[in-house]
Amino acid sequence: MHVPQYLFGFTAAAEAILLVAILLLIWFGVARLAPGGRERWISAAILSAGLLGWFALATYLGHQNFYWAPRNPTVPLILVGVVVPIVIGLALLTHSRRFVRLLDALPVSWLVGVQFYRVLGGIFLVLWLDAEVPWQFALPAGVGDVATGIFAVIVAGMLARKSWRAASAAYAWCLFGIADLVVALSMGALTSPGRIQLLASEAPNSLISAYPLVMIPTFAVPVSVILHGLTFWKLRRMRADAPTNQAVHA
Repeated sequence: MHVPQYLFGFTAAAEAILLVAILLLIWFGVARLAPGGRERWISAAILSAGLLGWFALATYLGHQNFYWAPRNPTVPLILVGVVVPIVIGLALLTHSRRFVRLLDALPVSWLVGVQFYRVLGGIFLVLWLDAEVPWQFALPAGVGDVATGIFAVIVAGMLARKSWRAASAAYAWCLFGIADLVVALSMGALTSPGRIQLLASEAPNSLISAYPLVMIPTFAVPVSVILHGLTFWKLRRMRADAPTNQAVHA
């Protein structure tokens, strides 16, 4: 299968940007915690090690073509690589007291703004123009990602300024961002070789399940869904705390 050479360089740069962004989010969040002992730094170290370990595993499996659609046409294993990290990540982050303290210290605007990296999803449009992936997948995935990344900056600014309707905008942005990922994954499955392929039969979308592009659905997509989930979680906690704060200041 032909893999454009520029895709290796782009993917390496995108992975570096994503990893640095999430690591900075972790360590800056820890720095906002009240000083006291080594617990907060241990929390950051655990999260950083977990992130890098997950990235290493995803890279290894992708490089071994574990998820390549023609190798497992009956059950698209790529869905396992997407769903499992999301379930484990959200469960650990929102149910561990150690990590909840860290999340409470993170401004919700940071959780939103960091997803500016989603504009890198424009690579799907480049690949479509280069006749490497079908338009049925590239257009919704590429346009949706770019729009999500741009609006992430706008919504994060609203949240940081505590603008009127900022929370509503954040909820709407989260729903749009998740819908974009669901549509992209669905169209990826429907255009890839296998029993559920219903589209792009003349030019199957094999590239999305091959290395290095497979790193997007098996690493970048779960990271994005987890960030959306944490944003929802933070917004709900802020909304629940609002009456209490108003009563205290009354």
